[in-house]
Amino acid sequence: MLALAACIPMAQAADGLQLSGTARVRYESFSGQPRPAFKDGDQWISLRTTLMAQQDLGPLKFVGELYDSRVYLADQRSALTTNDVNALELTQAYVAADLGAVLGKDSDLAVQAGRFTLNVGSRRLVAADDFRNTTNAVTGLKSDFKFGGGYTGNVYYTLPQLRLPDTLPALLDNDIRWDRESSAAVLSGATLTSPRRFAGGALEGALVVFREYDAPGRPTRDRDLRTIDLRYFRDAKPGTLDWEFEAATQTGHVRASTAALAARKAVDAGFVHARLGYQWNTRGKPRLGVEYDWVSGEGRGLQSQRFDTLFGMRRGDFAPSGLYNLVGRANISSPGLRFEMAPDARLDLMATVRGLWLASHTDAFSTIGIRDATGRAGDHAGTQFDTRVRYWLVPKKLRLEVNSVLLAKGRFLQEAPNARNNGDARFVAVSLQTSF
Repeated sequence: MLALAACIPMAQAADGLQLSGTARVRYESFSGQPRPAFKDGDQWISLRTTLMAQQDLGPLKFVGELYDSRVYLADQRSALTTNDVNALELTQAYVAADLGAVLGKDSDLAVQAGRFTLNVGSRRLVAADDFRNTTNAVTGLKSDFKFGGGYTGNVYYTLPQLRLPDTLPALLDNDIRWDRESSAAVLSGATLTSPRRFAGGALEGALVVFREYDAPGRPTRDRDLRTIDLRYFRDAKPGTLDWEFEAATQTGHVRASTAALAARKAVDAGFVHARLGYQWNTRGKPRLGVEYDWVSGEGRGLQSQRFDTLFGMRRGDFAPSGLYNLVGRANISSPGLRFEMAPDARLDLMATVRGLWLASHTDAFSTIGIRDATGRAGDHAGTQFDTRVRYWLVPKKLRLEVNSVLLAKGRFLQEAPNARNNGDARFVAVSLQTSF
């Protein structure tokens, strides 16, 4: 696939057919792994190649996209999952129709059907992840709309694609198996976003519904979740304050485990995200922001209080996925500072520092399964320092990206019963990506 992406220039596309694609190679190194099931230190090389074809026929558009995601140098004790490997997959294959102003003056309505990637609102609940080596995709129907007053939104009914293969030996071999979807898992919802009319900010509301049931050979927790999300935001702009305040509440039912006779528990969970920043109107447009994230964790009561982020991304708020993959949207209380700057059109920089605490002392920290059911290990997981540098070696064609993370472990990650006391965690990822 790397060779394929390199040798199909845009000029060779048939009349009316547009071809585009990317090829990325990334080296990742990680030491100080806190999870005992995996190697203390590890490294791998991930490759991701995409090829997209689009054919416009007036109001109709046909789109197909191949993803080829592979990992090399991993072994039986590597933290390898379907988030990293999905070889030669037709991730997108859909038809879209632009229906124009059928909803009134200055409105627009577009619909699409088939396989496609899906981003919803802030992407904290549903996202087509880009940093991760594989992406999320669905099969179904989606409608995007705009009203004359500037309100926009979407409605969707989809079946999430189950990435395959999903066994470690097959992942290590980069086996090719077609992803599948099933009516046993349904993701649906709607989003409505206002124009910037409220003190310079926009309001957004979303409903996300996810239901899953056991299927042959695939036991589940029978999640039946409804998440209501409200967001008030203003994007960064030189010389002004920017902000984002988002809160979600999640209700429904979930089984305590995938066992057929596991207890069914009512869900009462949620999260809050808040940020406030300022971007200076000077060279490089430096921006400094303060952030806070709180995500509920499991308590001692009869209800399930651990928030389920569904298909949301983590890199935008927390830290890289891939081999690191330690901090996600679950059982966390985390204040932080973020600095961003783009000295010129080719270079951009980002640095964050975050304190990491558990929202619930007795639940597993974030998404890594380390837990002290007694709560005696405390609630301080550590302090995370995260940096990213991106530079266009060839503008719009070839980009270098370097990510580095230092997690200075706190008392919890040193004393919890199933944590390794093996020093601070260090992660580096260096990638090159070409686009055509």
